[in-house]
Amino acid sequence: MILQNVVWGAVRKRLSQGALALLFALAVLLAALPTVRPAGAATPLETAMDAVLVVRSNDAEDRFLGSAFLWGDAAQVAVTNAHVVGTATEVRLVNRHGAEEVGTVIGLDPVRDVAVIAVAPGRAGLVAAPDPAALGLEVFALGAPLGLEFTLTEGLISATARQVEVQVPLKMLQHDAAVNPGSSGGPLVDASGRLVGMNSQIADGSRMFVGIAYAIAAPDLDRIVTGLIDETLLPLPKLGLTARPVDRQVAEALGVDAAGLLVDGTESGGLAAAAGLAAGDIILAVNGTALAEPGTFAFLIEAAVEKGEAALTVRRGAETVTLPLAFAPPQTEAPALAIKTRDLSSLPANPETVKSYRLSALGVVLDEDAVVKAVTDNSPALFAGLARGDRILAVNGQDMDLAALNALEITGPVLLRVAAPGGATRHLYLDPWGKDGGLRPVGGANVLDPDVVVF
Repeated sequence: MILQNVVWGAVRKRLSQGALALLFALAVLLAALPTVRPAGAATPLETAMDAVLVVRSNDAEDRFLGSAFLWGDAAQVAVTNAHVVGTATEVRLVNRHGAEEVGTVIGLDPVRDVAVIAVAPGRAGLVAAPDPAALGLEVFALGAPLGLEFTLTEGLISATARQVEVQVPLKMLQHDAAVNPGSSGGPLVDASGRLVGMNSQIADGSRMFVGIAYAIAAPDLDRIVTGLIDETLLPLPKLGLTARPVDRQVAEALGVDAAGLLVDGTESGGLAAAAGLAAGDIILAVNGTALAEPGTFAFLIEAAVEKGEAALTVRRGAETVTLPLAFAPPQTEAPALAIKTRDLSSLPANPETVKSYRLSALGVVLDEDAVVKAVTDNSPALFAGLARGDRILAVNGQDMDLAALNALEITGPVLLRVAAPGGATRHLYLDPWGKDGGLRPVGGANVLDPDVVVF
Protein backbone atom coordinates (compact mmCIF):
# COMPACT_ATOMS: atom_id res chain seq x y z
CA MET A 1 0.00 0.00 0.00
CA ILE A 2 2.81 2.39 0.89
CA LEU A 3 4.55 1.54 -2.42
CA GLN A 4 1.32 2.20 -4.34
CA ASN A 5 0.98 5.65 -2.76
CA VAL A 6 4.56 6.53 -3.61
CA VAL A 7 4.10 5.48 -7.25
CA TRP A 8 0.81 7.37 -7.59
CA GLY A 9 2.43 10.52 -6.08
CA ALA A 10 5.27 10.33 -8.56
CA VAL A 11 2.82 9.99 -11.46
CA ARG A 12 0.78 12.98 -10.27
CA LYS A 13 3.97 15.03 -9.88
CA ARG A 14 5.10 14.08 -13.41
CA LEU A 15 1.65 15.04 -14.75
CA SER A 16 1.74 18.38 -12.92
CA GLN A 17 5.16 19.23 -14.35
CA GLY A 18 3.97 18.32 -17.85
CA ALA A 19 0.86 20.44 -17.50
CA LEU A 20 2.88 23.44 -16.34
CA ALA A 21 5.27 23.01 -19.25
CA LEU A 22 2.34 22.83 -21.64
CA LEU A 23 0.73 25.94 -20.22
CA PHE A 24 4.06 27.82 -20.45
CA ALA A 25 4.52 26.79 -24.09
CA LEU A 26 0.98 27.94 -24.90
CA ALA A 27 1.63 31.31 -23.23
CA VAL A 28 4.81 31.85 -25.26
CA LEU A 29 2.96 30.94 -28.46
CA LEU A 30 0.10 33.33 -27.75
CA ALA A 31 2.51 36.15 -26.95
CA ALA A 32 4.25 35.64 -30.29
CA LEU A 33 1.02 35.83 -32.28
CA PRO A 34 0.21 39.26 -33.79
CA THR A 35 -2.46 41.29 -32.08
CA VAL A 36 -5.69 41.03 -33.97
CA ARG A 37 -7.53 44.32 -34.34
CA PRO A 38 -11.28 44.40 -34.66
CA ALA A 39 -12.34 44.86 -38.28
CA GLY A 40 -12.31 48.53 -39.21
CA ALA A 41 -10.40 49.69 -36.12
CA ALA A 42 -7.74 52.36 -36.83
CA THR A 43 -4.19 52.28 -35.50
CA PRO A 44 -2.97 55.28 -33.47
CA LEU A 45 -0.95 56.52 -36.45
CA GLU A 46 -3.94 56.18 -38.78
CA THR A 47 -5.99 58.19 -36.30
CA ALA A 48 -3.26 60.81 -36.20
CA MET A 49 -3.19 60.97 -40.00
CA ASP A 50 -6.93 61.72 -39.94
CA ALA A 51 -6.04 65.02 -38.24
CA VAL A 52 -3.52 66.01 -40.94
CA LEU A 53 -4.50 68.56 -43.59
CA VAL A 54 -3.01 69.60 -46.90
CA VAL A 55 -2.90 73.39 -47.30
CA ARG A 56 -3.65 74.93 -50.71
CA SER A 57 -4.21 78.50 -51.87
CA ASN A 58 -7.85 79.55 -51.95
CA ASP A 59 -7.75 81.03 -55.44
CA ALA A 60 -7.88 80.01 -59.06
CA GLU A 61 -4.22 78.96 -58.99
CA ASP A 62 -4.91 76.27 -56.35
CA ARG A 63 -1.24 76.21 -55.33
CA PHE A 64 0.07 73.58 -52.93
CA LEU A 65 1.41 75.39 -49.85
CA GLY A 66 2.27 72.76 -47.24
CA SER A 67 0.83 70.80 -44.34
CA ALA A 68 -1.27 71.49 -41.23
CA PHE A 69 -3.13 69.57 -38.53
CA LEU A 70 -6.19 69.88 -36.31
CA TRP A 71 -5.38 71.14 -32.83
CA GLY A 72 -6.79 69.60 -29.63
CA ASP A 73 -9.29 66.86 -28.82
CA ALA A 74 -12.24 69.02 -29.92
CA ALA A 75 -10.54 71.04 -32.61
CA GLN A 76 -11.72 74.51 -33.52
CA VAL A 77 -8.45 75.50 -35.19
CA ALA A 78 -5.71 74.03 -37.33
CA VAL A 79 -2.04 74.84 -36.85
CA THR A 80 0.73 75.25 -39.42
CA ASN A 81 3.85 77.34 -40.07
CA ALA A 82 3.56 81.04 -40.78
CA HIS A 83 5.71 80.58 -43.87
CA VAL A 84 3.17 78.09 -45.22
CA VAL A 85 0.27 80.55 -45.30
CA GLY A 86 2.43 83.60 -46.04
CA THR A 87 0.23 86.66 -46.44
CA ALA A 88 -2.96 84.73 -47.21
CA THR A 89 -6.03 85.45 -45.07
CA GLU A 90 -7.82 82.30 -46.24
CA VAL A 91 -6.55 78.88 -47.32
CA ARG A 92 -8.16 75.70 -48.57
CA LEU A 93 -7.71 72.63 -46.37
CA VAL A 94 -8.09 69.02 -47.53
CA ASN A 95 -8.05 65.90 -45.34
CA ARG A 96 -7.00 62.42 -46.40
CA HIS A 97 -10.61 61.40 -47.12
CA GLY A 98 -10.99 64.19 -49.65
CA ALA A 99 -13.14 66.52 -47.55
CA GLU A 100 -12.40 70.21 -48.22
CA GLU A 101 -13.03 73.44 -46.35
CA VAL A 102 -11.86 77.04 -46.38
CA GLY A 103 -10.05 78.12 -43.23
CA THR A 104 -9.47 81.69 -42.03
CA VAL A 105 -6.03 82.67 -40.72
CA ILE A 106 -6.73 84.18 -37.29
CA GLY A 107 -3.23 84.30 -35.80
CA LEU A 108 0.23 84.70 -37.27
CA ASP A 109 3.71 84.93 -35.74
CA PRO A 110 6.28 85.11 -38.55
CA VAL A 111 9.29 85.20 -36.20
CA ARG A 112 8.37 82.08 -34.26
CA ASP A 113 6.88 80.72 -37.52
CA VAL A 114 3.42 79.67 -36.29
CA ALA A 115 0.00 80.30 -37.85
CA VAL A 116 -3.47 79.46 -36.49
CA ILE A 117 -6.39 78.79 -38.84
CA ALA A 118 -10.06 78.74 -37.79
CA VAL A 119 -11.89 75.61 -39.01
CA ALA A 120 -15.28 74.01 -38.61
CA PRO A 121 -15.46 72.67 -35.02
CA GLY A 122 -16.32 69.22 -33.74
CA ARG A 123 -13.52 66.98 -35.02
CA ALA A 124 -10.80 65.25 -33.05
CA GLY A 125 -7.38 66.79 -33.42
CA LEU A 126 -3.97 65.96 -32.01
CA VAL A 127 -3.24 66.14 -28.30
CA ALA A 128 0.24 66.71 -26.92
CA ALA A 129 2.17 63.84 -25.36
CA PRO A 130 2.19 64.10 -21.55
CA ASP A 131 5.99 64.25 -21.29
CA PRO A 132 8.57 66.25 -23.27
CA ALA A 133 10.30 64.34 -26.04
CA ALA A 134 13.35 62.42 -24.83
CA LEU A 135 16.55 61.68 -26.71
CA GLY A 136 16.10 58.57 -28.84
CA LEU A 137 12.29 58.66 -28.82
CA GLU A 138 10.77 57.02 -31.89
CA VAL A 139 8.80 59.66 -33.82
CA PHE A 140 6.80 59.87 -37.02
CA ALA A 141 6.56 62.86 -39.38
CA LEU A 142 3.17 63.26 -41.05
CA GLY A 143 2.49 65.61 -43.93
CA ALA A 144 2.95 66.21 -47.65
CA PRO A 145 6.68 66.25 -48.49
CA LEU A 146 7.23 67.43 -52.08
CA GLY A 147 3.44 67.48 -52.41
CA LEU A 148 3.11 63.74 -51.74
CA GLU A 149 0.00 63.98 -49.60
CA PHE A 150 -0.46 62.15 -46.29
CA THR A 151 2.99 60.62 -46.11
CA LEU A 152 4.43 59.10 -42.93
CA THR A 153 8.15 58.73 -42.22
CA GLU A 154 9.91 57.35 -39.15
CA GLY A 155 12.91 58.52 -37.15
CA LEU A 156 14.37 59.25 -33.74
CA ILE A 157 14.79 62.40 -31.67
CA SER A 158 18.42 63.41 -32.24
CA ALA A 159 18.55 66.44 -29.89
CA THR A 160 15.96 67.92 -27.59
CA ALA A 161 16.87 71.63 -27.48
CA ARG A 162 18.53 73.07 -30.57
CA GLN A 163 18.38 76.82 -31.20
CA VAL A 164 18.40 76.80 -34.99
CA GLU A 165 18.29 80.56 -35.60
CA VAL A 166 20.13 82.89 -33.22
CA GLN A 167 17.52 85.64 -33.53
CA VAL A 168 14.56 83.37 -32.68
CA PRO A 169 13.93 82.47 -29.00
CA LEU A 170 13.01 78.83 -29.58
CA LYS A 171 14.91 75.63 -28.85
CA MET A 172 13.63 73.05 -31.29
CA LEU A 173 13.56 69.27 -31.51
CA GLN A 174 16.07 67.79 -33.92
CA HIS A 175 15.09 64.47 -35.49
CA ASP A 176 15.92 62.29 -38.48
CA ALA A 177 12.47 61.36 -39.79
CA ALA A 178 12.60 62.29 -43.48
CA VAL A 179 10.95 65.63 -44.26
CA ASN A 180 11.18 67.82 -47.35
CA PRO A 181 9.63 71.02 -48.68
CA GLY A 182 5.90 70.55 -48.18
CA SER A 183 6.34 68.84 -44.80
CA SER A 184 6.32 72.25 -43.10
CA GLY A 185 3.38 72.59 -40.72
CA GLY A 186 2.87 68.85 -40.43
CA PRO A 187 2.85 67.14 -37.03
CA LEU A 188 5.59 65.05 -35.42
CA VAL A 189 3.95 62.33 -33.30
CA ASP A 190 5.00 59.38 -31.15
CA ALA A 191 3.98 55.75 -31.67
CA SER A 192 0.72 56.41 -29.78
CA GLY A 193 -0.21 59.21 -32.17
CA ARG A 194 0.34 61.95 -29.58
CA LEU A 195 1.75 65.30 -30.67
CA VAL A 196 5.49 65.76 -30.07
CA GLY A 197 6.05 68.84 -32.23
CA MET A 198 5.43 70.60 -35.56
CA ASN A 199 7.91 70.12 -38.40
CA SER A 200 9.24 73.52 -39.44
CA GLN A 201 12.73 73.39 -40.97
CA ILE A 202 15.38 71.17 -42.46
CA ALA A 203 19.13 71.63 -42.32
CA ASP A 204 20.19 74.15 -44.94
CA GLY A 205 22.33 73.39 -47.93
CA SER A 206 20.62 71.32 -50.61
CA ARG A 207 17.10 72.38 -49.52
CA MET A 208 16.28 68.67 -49.40
CA PHE A 209 16.42 66.26 -46.46
CA VAL A 210 19.94 65.42 -45.33
CA GLY A 211 19.11 63.58 -42.12
CA ILE A 212 18.54 66.67 -39.95
CA ALA A 213 15.06 68.10 -39.42
CA TYR A 214 13.70 70.53 -36.84
CA ALA A 215 10.31 70.69 -35.14
CA ILE A 216 8.82 73.22 -32.74
CA ALA A 217 8.35 71.24 -29.51
CA ALA A 218 4.77 70.66 -28.34
CA PRO A 219 5.14 72.69 -25.08
CA ASP A 220 6.41 75.74 -27.00
CA LEU A 221 3.77 75.22 -29.65
CA ASP A 222 1.03 75.12 -27.01
CA ARG A 223 2.29 78.39 -25.51
CA ILE A 224 2.42 80.12 -28.90
CA VAL A 225 -0.90 78.80 -30.23
CA THR A 226 -2.73 79.63 -27.00
CA GLY A 227 -1.21 83.11 -26.99
CA LEU A 228 -2.22 83.73 -30.60
CA ILE A 229 -5.80 82.58 -29.95
CA ASP A 230 -6.12 84.58 -26.71
CA GLU A 231 -4.22 87.53 -28.22
CA THR A 232 -1.86 87.48 -25.24
CA LEU A 233 1.33 86.55 -27.11
CA LEU A 234 3.54 89.62 -27.42
CA PRO A 235 5.30 89.86 -30.78
CA LEU A 236 9.08 90.07 -30.85
CA PRO A 237 10.09 93.62 -31.78
CA LYS A 238 12.21 94.30 -34.82
CA LEU A 239 15.29 96.01 -33.43
CA GLY A 240 16.86 97.13 -36.68
CA LEU A 241 20.13 95.57 -35.59
CA THR A 242 22.68 93.49 -37.48
CA ALA A 243 25.26 91.74 -35.32
CA ARG A 244 27.60 88.78 -35.18
CA PRO A 245 28.98 86.64 -32.35
CA VAL A 246 32.34 87.71 -30.92
CA ASP A 247 34.12 84.45 -31.65
CA ARG A 248 37.78 83.73 -30.99
CA GLN A 249 38.94 85.25 -34.27
CA VAL A 250 36.99 88.48 -33.80
CA ALA A 251 38.01 88.66 -30.14
CA GLU A 252 41.69 88.31 -31.01
CA ALA A 253 41.45 91.04 -33.62
CA LEU A 254 39.76 93.45 -31.20
CA GLY A 255 41.76 92.44 -28.13
CA VAL A 256 38.66 91.53 -26.11
CA ASP A 257 37.15 88.42 -24.53
CA ALA A 258 35.24 86.06 -26.81
CA ALA A 259 31.76 86.92 -25.55
CA GLY A 260 28.78 88.96 -26.65
CA LEU A 261 27.54 90.30 -29.98
CA LEU A 262 29.50 92.70 -32.18
CA VAL A 263 27.22 95.28 -33.80
CA ASP A 264 27.70 95.34 -37.57
CA GLY A 265 25.23 98.15 -38.08
CA THR A 266 21.86 99.62 -37.16
CA GLU A 267 18.88 100.61 -39.25
CA SER A 268 18.21 104.33 -39.42
CA GLY A 269 15.13 105.12 -37.33
CA GLY A 270 15.11 101.65 -35.77
CA LEU A 271 14.92 100.75 -32.09
CA ALA A 272 18.62 99.88 -31.84
CA ALA A 273 19.67 103.18 -33.37
CA ALA A 274 17.30 105.06 -31.06
CA ALA A 275 18.94 103.33 -28.09
CA GLY A 276 22.31 104.67 -29.20
CA LEU A 277 23.81 101.41 -30.45
CA ALA A 278 26.45 101.92 -33.12
CA ALA A 279 28.64 99.81 -35.36
CA GLY A 280 31.60 98.49 -33.38
CA ASP A 281 29.73 98.24 -30.08
CA ILE A 282 29.79 94.87 -28.31
CA ILE A 283 26.59 93.88 -26.48
CA LEU A 284 27.62 92.02 -23.32
CA ALA A 285 24.42 91.71 -21.29
CA VAL A 286 20.69 92.41 -21.19
CA ASN A 287 19.16 93.58 -17.90
CA GLY A 288 22.29 92.41 -16.11
CA THR A 289 22.29 88.89 -17.58
CA ALA A 290 25.44 88.16 -19.56
CA LEU A 291 25.20 86.67 -23.03
CA ALA A 292 26.55 83.22 -22.24
CA GLU A 293 26.10 82.37 -25.92
CA PRO A 294 24.87 84.45 -28.87
CA GLY A 295 21.40 82.90 -28.86
CA THR A 296 20.80 84.08 -25.30
CA PHE A 297 20.17 87.60 -26.62
CA ALA A 298 16.86 86.65 -28.29
CA PHE A 299 15.55 84.94 -25.14
CA LEU A 300 16.49 87.92 -22.97
CA ILE A 301 14.79 90.35 -25.37
CA GLU A 302 11.67 88.15 -25.37
CA ALA A 303 11.63 88.16 -21.56
CA ALA A 304 11.91 91.96 -21.50
CA VAL A 305 9.19 92.73 -24.06
CA GLU A 306 6.39 92.81 -21.48
CA LYS A 307 8.18 95.56 -19.53
CA GLY A 308 8.55 97.62 -22.69
CA GLU A 309 12.29 98.21 -22.34
CA ALA A 310 15.62 96.61 -21.59
CA ALA A 311 19.00 97.82 -20.35
CA LEU A 312 21.90 96.82 -22.59
CA THR A 313 25.42 96.54 -21.21
CA VAL A 314 27.72 97.54 -24.06
CA ARG A 315 31.49 97.67 -24.50
CA ARG A 316 32.39 100.73 -26.56
CA GLY A 317 36.10 100.95 -27.13
CA ALA A 318 37.75 100.82 -23.72
CA GLU A 319 34.56 101.80 -21.87
CA THR A 320 31.50 99.91 -20.69
CA VAL A 321 28.23 101.79 -20.97
CA THR A 322 24.56 101.03 -20.30
CA LEU A 323 22.03 101.89 -23.01
CA PRO A 324 18.24 101.88 -22.53
CA LEU A 325 16.50 99.97 -25.32
CA ALA A 326 12.81 100.92 -25.62
CA PHE A 327 10.47 98.64 -27.57
CA ALA A 328 7.81 99.84 -29.98
CA PRO A 329 4.17 99.44 -28.90
CA PRO A 330 2.87 95.88 -29.49
CA GLN A 331 1.86 95.23 -33.09
CA THR A 332 -0.88 93.01 -34.41
CA GLU A 333 1.68 90.99 -36.29
CA ALA A 334 5.34 90.41 -35.61
CA PRO A 335 7.52 91.60 -38.49
CA ALA A 336 9.22 88.95 -40.54
CA LEU A 337 13.00 88.76 -40.49
CA ALA A 338 14.81 89.13 -43.78
CA ILE A 339 18.50 88.75 -44.57
CA LYS A 340 19.79 89.90 -47.93
CA THR A 341 22.26 87.69 -49.69
CA ARG A 342 24.91 88.18 -52.32
CA ASP A 343 25.89 85.72 -55.02
CA LEU A 344 29.55 84.77 -55.04
CA SER A 345 30.13 82.15 -57.72
CA SER A 346 33.92 82.06 -57.85
CA LEU A 347 36.33 80.32 -55.55
CA PRO A 348 39.01 82.30 -53.71
CA ALA A 349 42.52 82.46 -55.01
CA ASN A 350 45.35 81.03 -52.95
CA PRO A 351 47.38 84.12 -52.01
CA GLU A 352 51.12 83.88 -51.86
CA THR A 353 52.28 83.43 -48.30
CA VAL A 354 54.17 86.55 -47.24
CA LYS A 355 54.78 88.25 -43.92
CA SER A 356 52.70 91.37 -44.53
CA TYR A 357 50.32 92.96 -47.01
CA ARG A 358 49.13 96.40 -48.00
CA LEU A 359 45.44 96.78 -48.85
CA SER A 360 46.35 97.32 -52.49
CA ALA A 361 48.05 93.91 -52.57
CA LEU A 362 44.83 92.34 -51.31
CA GLY A 363 42.82 93.69 -54.23
CA VAL A 364 41.56 96.98 -52.77
CA VAL A 365 41.63 100.19 -54.79
CA LEU A 366 40.68 103.30 -52.79
CA ASP A 367 39.73 106.76 -54.02
CA GLU A 368 40.65 110.03 -52.30
CA ASP A 369 37.76 109.65 -49.82
CA ALA A 370 38.85 106.17 -48.67
CA VAL A 371 35.95 104.66 -50.60
CA VAL A 372 36.56 101.36 -52.40
CA LYS A 373 36.79 102.25 -56.08
CA ALA A 374 37.41 98.68 -57.23
CA VAL A 375 38.01 95.20 -55.85
CA THR A 376 40.22 92.87 -57.85
CA ASP A 377 38.61 89.64 -59.02
CA ASN A 378 39.63 86.52 -57.09
CA SER A 379 41.26 88.63 -54.39
CA PRO A 380 41.17 88.08 -50.60
CA ALA A 381 39.30 91.40 -50.25
CA LEU A 382 36.57 90.23 -52.60
CA PHE A 383 36.09 86.99 -50.74
CA ALA A 384 36.04 88.78 -47.42
CA GLY A 385 32.92 90.55 -48.72
CA LEU A 386 34.38 93.97 -49.60
CA ALA A 387 32.52 95.62 -52.49
CA ARG A 388 32.82 98.66 -54.72
CA GLY A 389 31.40 101.72 -52.96
CA ASP A 390 32.23 100.49 -49.44
CA ARG A 391 34.00 102.97 -47.17
CA ILE A 392 36.53 101.45 -44.76
CA LEU A 393 35.93 103.10 -41.38
CA ALA A 394 38.03 101.09 -38.94
CA VAL A 395 40.54 98.26 -38.71
CA ASN A 396 40.51 96.10 -35.57
CA GLY A 397 38.32 98.70 -33.91
CA GLN A 398 40.65 101.64 -34.70
CA ASP A 399 39.24 104.49 -36.81
CA MET A 400 41.20 104.94 -40.04
CA ASP A 401 41.60 107.75 -42.59
CA LEU A 402 42.99 107.47 -46.13
CA ALA A 403 46.60 108.08 -45.12
CA ALA A 404 46.42 105.47 -42.38
CA LEU A 405 44.81 102.95 -44.74
CA ASN A 406 47.45 103.46 -47.42
CA ALA A 407 50.22 103.02 -44.85
CA LEU A 408 48.59 100.04 -43.14
CA GLU A 409 50.75 96.92 -42.97
CA ILE A 410 48.55 93.85 -42.45
CA THR A 411 50.56 91.22 -40.61
CA GLY A 412 47.67 89.06 -39.47
CA PRO A 413 43.91 88.62 -39.92
CA VAL A 414 42.07 91.92 -39.47
CA LEU A 415 38.49 92.94 -38.76
CA LEU A 416 37.28 95.74 -41.02
CA ARG A 417 34.31 97.96 -40.25
CA VAL A 418 32.89 99.29 -43.51
CA ALA A 419 29.94 101.42 -44.57
CA ALA A 420 27.95 100.59 -47.69
CA PRO A 421 26.92 103.38 -50.10
CA GLY A 422 23.54 103.63 -48.36
CA GLY A 423 25.20 104.10 -44.98
CA ALA A 424 24.61 100.62 -43.52
CA THR A 425 27.68 99.39 -41.65
CA ARG A 426 29.00 95.88 -41.20
CA HIS A 427 32.14 93.98 -40.17
CA LEU A 428 34.29 91.90 -42.48
CA TYR A 429 36.96 89.42 -41.39
CA LEU A 430 39.90 89.63 -43.79
CA ASP A 431 42.51 86.88 -43.50
CA PRO A 432 45.01 86.87 -46.40
CA TRP A 433 46.37 83.54 -45.21
CA GLY A 434 42.98 81.89 -44.66
CA LYS A 435 42.31 78.57 -46.34
CA ASP A 436 38.51 78.70 -46.37
CA GLY A 437 36.36 80.25 -49.07
CA GLY A 438 35.07 83.15 -47.02
CA LEU A 439 31.34 83.61 -47.45
CA ARG A 440 29.28 80.47 -47.95
CA PRO A 441 25.55 79.77 -48.25
CA VAL A 442 24.56 78.19 -44.95
CA GLY A 443 22.36 78.97 -41.97
CA GLY A 444 18.67 78.93 -41.18
CA ALA A 445 18.03 82.05 -43.24
CA ASN A 446 20.40 80.88 -46.01
CA VAL A 447 22.57 83.93 -45.35
CA LEU A 448 25.90 83.94 -47.15
CA ASP A 449 27.83 84.98 -44.07
CA PRO A 450 26.73 82.47 -41.40
CA ASP A 451 27.86 84.73 -38.57
CA VAL A 452 25.60 87.68 -39.45
CA VAL A 453 22.29 87.80 -37.59
CA VAL A 454 19.46 90.28 -38.08
CA PHE A 455 17.33 91.12 -35.03
